[in-house]
Amino acid sequence: QDRLVESGGGLVQPGGSLRLSCAASGFNFDLYSMGWFRRAPGKASELVAAITSNADNSYYTDSVKRRFTIARDNDLNTLYLEMKDLKPEDTALYSCAKGQGTLFSLAPHSYPDWGQGTQVTVTS
Repeated sequence: QDRLVESGGGLVQPGGSLRLSCAASGFNFDLYSMGWFRRAPGKASELVAAITSNADNSYYTDSVKRRFTIARDNDLNTLYLEMKDLKPEDTALYSCAKGQGTLFSLAPHSYPDWGQGTQVTVTS
């Protein structure tokens, strides 16, 4: 059974940084693309970043480009999201999700398995 467990969220001031981690188990992590989604109160889930199974390509939504970096360690079965210069509008529940193949998709329905999420709150 696929299992995804996020960690690393917290309360941070604007301009601060956080590193989210997602520990994966129950499947061959190195064969699947992965994504990070976020859901802010009252808003729909948004794909923030995605990465191919071998990390040779990645995607970022416009609002996080040059601030967020997605990475993975296939030996440790772990996905990361490095977040810098955080803004109040980045406040959300961040969840990692497993893709359906080696290449990532931008369609949310292409990520059938999600973790419970870790809360990121950016406030002064």
